[in-house]
Amino acid sequence: MTENASTGEPDEGDTPGRPDVLGPLAALLEDPAASAVLSDFDGTLSPIVADPALAYPLPEAPGVLAALAQRFALVAVVSGRPVSFLLHRLAAAGPRVRLFGAYGLEWIEDGTVHRAPAVEPWRDPVAQVVEAARVAFAAEAVGIEDKEISVTVHWRQAPHAGERAWDFARDWSRRTGLMLQPGRMAVEFRPPVGIDKGSVVETLARGTAGACFAGDDAGDLAAFAALDRLAPDGTRTVRIAVTDEETPPELVAAADVVVAGPSEALELFRVLATRARG
Repeated sequence: MTENASTGEPDEGDTPGRPDVLGPLAALLEDPAASAVLSDFDGTLSPIVADPALAYPLPEAPGVLAALAQRFALVAVVSGRPVSFLLHRLAAAGPRVRLFGAYGLEWIEDGTVHRAPAVEPWRDPVAQVVEAARVAFAAEAVGIEDKEISVTVHWRQAPHAGERAWDFARDWSRRTGLMLQPGRMAVEFRPPVGIDKGSVVETLARGTAGACFAGDDAGDLAAFAALDRLAPDGTRTVRIAVTDEETPPELVAAADVVVAGPSEALELFRVLATRARG
């Protein structure tokens, strides 16, 4: 692939910029100013790493998001991560890129973290799970990611603990009423308040001319389903699966576009931004 020497972006005549390479995503070019580009973070903009605290987006990700935000009506990252984490990692993308964390339970607005009021009664159950998990896995390299309004148990650094982690999760879900969200060698306890990636995507993309969502895990199926609900109302929708050897088969089966890992996902977004500019 060749690049435009002055912009570093693909030339208009390059193969990656053609609609047949974008595939169904080319539909968003019909009206970028009325379309939305939405994405997950881990496994989509950022490689999966052993320690979730050390996850960073690919170096070009903030710039690509910023370029998209200049050309599309809405660009947003909707992730299971705390929104403060997203803000720290994606600050260079600029304020036009909207950030939603904890599966939509919190978001950045005017530079301030906002949380759904419905989660407040669930802080104590989450704290109970955090304390119990730290005791249960004190002797193992199982990560306990305390997000205050949710908590994730990670066993990527201790694969042998996966079955026991699931036993723990099912037990404490029954005790507290917190719902479970499967992830990549992880399980998250979340408040059962009817907010997930799907509800956020549906709200953001409703009324747009076109919308896409890129994700890599089971939690992104809700976002895909939200796009399906919008399509009958005239929104051109595109579901993008960002894959590797751990990708759930059902996510791939539900996708309109399949790419291999964050590098290919970002290249697709970069071409989309370039063509929207053109």
